[in-house]
Amino acid sequence: MGRGPVQLRRIENKINRQVTFSKRRSGLLKKAHEISVLCDAEVALIVFSTKGKLYEYSSQDSSMDVILERYQRYSFEERAVLDPSIGNQANWGDEYGSLKIKLDALQKSQRQLLGEQLDPLTTKELQQLEQQLDSSLKHIRSRKNQLLFESISELQKKEKSLKDQNGVLQKHLVETEKEKNNVLSNIHHQEQLNGATNIHHQEQLNGATTSSPSPTPATAQDSMATPNIGPYQSRESGGGNPEPQPSPAQANNSNLPPWMLSTISNR
Repeated sequence: MGRGPVQLRRIENKINRQVTFSKRRSGLLKKAHEISVLCDAEVALIVFSTKGKLYEYSSQDSSMDVILERYQRYSFEERAVLDPSIGNQANWGDEYGSLKIKLDALQKSQRQLLGEQLDPLTTKELQQLEQQLDSSLKHIRSRKNQLLFESISELQKKEKSLKDQNGVLQKHLVETEKEKNNVLSNIHHQEQLNGATNIHHQEQLNGATTSSPSPTPATAQDSMATPNIGPYQSRESGGGNPEPQPSPAQANNSNLPPWMLSTISNR
């Protein structure tokens, strides 16, 4: 009576699991080698253990990189058939080599332009490199001069604009000064007119006061007193001694100059 099918499941025992992995791995690598030799097939086998250790096998006539590159190209082609939107990605593997060659050539040319790796170059190649540098230098100088001219033109425009603004400000300043001077002149003239008016009014008031003084009682009594004429002498109401009155000659002599008074006294 034969055995039934063995149910595959994870081996719980760690040691038994490791032993089984080692045996099956060796058998798998052996089968891959056999199919590669017997059937002349390109075989690539990659196995990672639970600890992350890599085990690989590839056919003797092909390396692992070649087989993987072929696999990627085939997978892109297969997906391009199923999805036309990714058809352009099918040639990535082919373009990688050409792009890498171009990149190496550009890097080599850049280093030579910087003056590096010039030993393998011949005289003709050095002359071509020199002409290329001269041409590049001419283009650089031309672009530099163009930028300088544009900058100078822009500065000239700014200078003209600033001059125009300065002229407008100066004109406005002159007009402001004129208005200020006119205002000050009007204020000064008004002050002079006000001062003259006040002085004239004050003089009028003073003249009116001087021309018409009010008589006092004493002044009125003195004006009514009787003048002394001749030898008349006034007597006081109280009967006192009479005051001596000056003679007419003495009264007249009081108005004469001193040299005439001395002549009269000598007579």
